[in-house]
Amino acid sequence: MPLPPPEKRHLVHTRKIECAGYRRDDGLWDIEGSLIDTRTEEMETFGRGRIAPGEHLHEMWLRMTVDSELTVKSIDAKTVHAPYPRCPSFPDRFGKLVGQRIEPGWTAKVRLLLGGRWGCTHLVELLGPLATTAVQTVYAWRGETADHLEDSVAPPEDFINTCHTLAAGTEVVSRLWPTIDRKDPPD
Repeated sequence: MPLPPPEKRHLVHTRKIECAGYRRDDGLWDIEGSLIDTRTEEMETFGRGRIAPGEHLHEMWLRMTVDSELTVKSIDAKTVHAPYPRCPSFPDRFGKLVGQRIEPGWTAKVRLLLGGRWGCTHLVELLGPLATTAVQTVYAWRGETADHLEDSVAPPEDFINTCHTLAAGTEVVSRLWPTIDRKDPPD
């Protein structure tokens, strides 16, 4: 582990998020993700009763289908395990994402459409890593496909200033977008 050694401790809770991107034969992309929570100690819930150590406290799945421009074409959500009986029957409002594009502001848009009482906290949280997986899956393909060589890297507005490495004025931005990087260097 590259982190400093921790103090003496005992594992209590593990959350595993796994995402995968698939190119479909019809030209669309399936981006699938799961969120699984387990505990090392027994847990008692009023809705589900006893949850044994290692048993899934949460197990939730999403499949989002996007096109090569990262526009959502369809989305399916499923809750297999949750602590409360009502969780799996959340109002399916994920269809509100159909037609939306994964781009800057995606997280805020998702929270507005599906946050709070209108969705499921954990599935909304899973949409972040799912969107990142979609970007990495589709843009990598665009860079490898002759039809997309001219736009092998997404438009700069999708990336510039999204992190310290891609800040305007950095070496990376200057190299990727030499004719566009005219903004002030980072602090």
